[in-house]
Amino acid sequence: MIKEFHTTSVEETENVGSELALSLDKSKPHFIAMYGDLGVGKTAFVRGLASVLAPSARVKSPTYTVVNRYNSEKLPLYHLDVYRIEDEDELYSIGFDDYVNTGICVVEWSENIPASIPKDAIRVSIEKEGENFEGRKITIEVR
Repeated sequence: MIKEFHTTSVEETENVGSELALSLDKSKPHFIAMYGDLGVGKTAFVRGLASVLAPSARVKSPTYTVVNRYNSEKLPLYHLDVYRIEDEDELYSIGFDDYVNTGICVVEWSENIPASIPKDAIRVSIEKEGENFEGRKITIEVR
């Protein structure tokens, strides 16, 4: 199933993330693979997810920490940024397998780790759109 959304503000992008979170079975692990250029709103989307899954979380980009963990009622929410990950060994040295199998794992820059994305991953692609690139096209693919 593929759903497409068009947003024109950060708040609307966050709302799409919260809608996805509401549709998840929060008692089992999920992998959400995010795709999109720098500055398209991936972290804003994750803020929306976290507003439902871990409401007290203060979501910030894990660019330098690589992984942020947010506690939720059932499973932890792991927010990863793999922009600087260069190979599979480095990915697994950060404990990638543990995150994938024990919580809801949201990975920014998933295009950098194509071989490590589970087949049943939810894929979220965010693209700039509009004459001045003020809008966003968000495509969510659930298998």
